[in-house]
Amino acid sequence: MNFIMELGQYMIDNSSNLLALGIEHVLMVLYAIGLSLVVGIPLGIIAAKFERVAPIILSLTNILQLIPSLAMLAILLIYLGLGFQTMVVGLFFYSLLPIVRNTYVGLKEVDPGVLEAGKGIGMTPIQLLMKVQFPLSIPFLMAGLRVASVIAVAVACIGPYIGAGGFGKEIISGISLQSEIKIYAGAIPAAALAVIADVILGKIEKKTKNRIA
Repeated sequence: MNFIMELGQYMIDNSSNLLALGIEHVLMVLYAIGLSLVVGIPLGIIAAKFERVAPIILSLTNILQLIPSLAMLAILLIYLGLGFQTMVVGLFFYSLLPIVRNTYVGLKEVDPGVLEAGKGIGMTPIQLLMKVQFPLSIPFLMAGLRVASVIAVAVACIGPYIGAGGFGKEIISGISLQSEIKIYAGAIPAAALAVIADVILGKIEKKTKNRIA
């Protein structure tokens, strides 16, 4: 009980610092997710439209996901240096697979009969993609976005190792000082952020499914 009170008091006393770290954490995740959507959706569409390149695209994104996070950041550090931007690029790579794969799966899961009906009324391939396939694949994309967001929030916690901020700064400081309070003061908001992102995106995913149904 005393520990909880001490933790609560510490978080209140350092609320301005924790808020600043939280904003930086959120920004890193938002920039990375934004990049993964800009790059991942077109890659998923290409993979769905051209089956010969699909294994290549999916394999490359799988490889990026399999590289240990610290190793990935160490490689990026050599080329991009320390700081916020390097962390954003690392998070972008880790967020890419769920976006690409779910866009690909969503497009492939569209009922062939719906596509044939579209062709029958004279729709072009681009019209079929934009007005039929992509709208129907949005629930799959939202599921991928949900996974990517949770992954990005978690991986962002190691940002301080390459000079970035976020809640990881408080966690790593706590490890260095052997302070449980500092570790929890960083870990609890980071976990809460991941849960909030998961819940919000889960509700949006459910709404998109209901609209299509």
